[in-house]
Amino acid sequence: MKEGLTMPTMVLDIGGTAIKSGLYQDGALSEIRETATEAMKGGPQVVNRILEIIRDYRNICPFDKIGISTAGQVDPVRGCIIYANENIPGYTGTMLKDIMEQEFQVPTAVENDVNAAAIGEAVFGAGQNQKDFVCLTYGTGVGGAIFTNGKLYSGSSYSAGEFGCIVIHPEERNPAKDLFSGCYERYASTTALVNYAKKLDASLSNGRIIFRRQEEPYVKEIIDRWIMEIVYGLVTIVHMLNPSCAILGGGVMEQPYVLQQIQEKLYQNIMPSFRHVQIKKAELGNRAGMLGAAVLGEAIF
Repeated sequence: MKEGLTMPTMVLDIGGTAIKSGLYQDGALSEIRETATEAMKGGPQVVNRILEIIRDYRNICPFDKIGISTAGQVDPVRGCIIYANENIPGYTGTMLKDIMEQEFQVPTAVENDVNAAAIGEAVFGAGQNQKDFVCLTYGTGVGGAIFTNGKLYSGSSYSAGEFGCIVIHPEERNPAKDLFSGCYERYASTTALVNYAKKLDASLSNGRIIFRRQEEPYVKEIIDRWIMEIVYGLVTIVHMLNPSCAILGGGVMEQPYVLQQIQEKLYQNIMPSFRHVQIKKAELGNRAGMLGAAVLGEAIF
């Protein structure tokens, strides 16, 4: 380690498909890797993979902290998984902070992945100098995070920002069968776009194909209908929280048409006094969670 540099922080971003990892030092990530999570083998196996990854990094370079961004609802004080769905069976209740600190004898911070990504955007990306903003990611589901007065708002049980649970189609609501029935993520996620498109044309099997064929009238109609589902949820969020900025992430937001249409349609559907809200694309891509994990617990503003 060069003289004058701080010791690196070990960072991980744990998702259902992959675990992204790297070393953070003085504002930059290095030694970035991606490892298959093999989530369906269960939470204990995921923890074992995390331990193996970190041990390998320790052979390369010493570190003095560990920052973890992870899927699931997280209690950041105890560093444990409050709740994880069937994407990682048996992950609920995992005491990640305790496990890591016992194994590696360095302070460890743990946060929900969307919250960590929002922290990353606040410090390094689209949320810089934005004290009151929301961050949403559109992918398999819809994740969310809230920043107010320059700080992450966690709620009474560390689970604020579950925007995917906003009911936008009450006529479809049947919580006994599906707790998310009629909810935002069933209509506004990338999964929802693909599912709807496949019902009309089986060849429209993923987002890339859908947008490649965007100029076909019926494909454009599918996309436009899905964009309005995104807008319906944002109307509620903007009127409720009055943010200065809404940062939208997920691979699908790389499509310029999507972001442009969201902004145009949103402004048509909110009161004039709320139209100062900026709609921004997340800037950090798949590095957001790791960068957020690197600065967990540090002052942002």
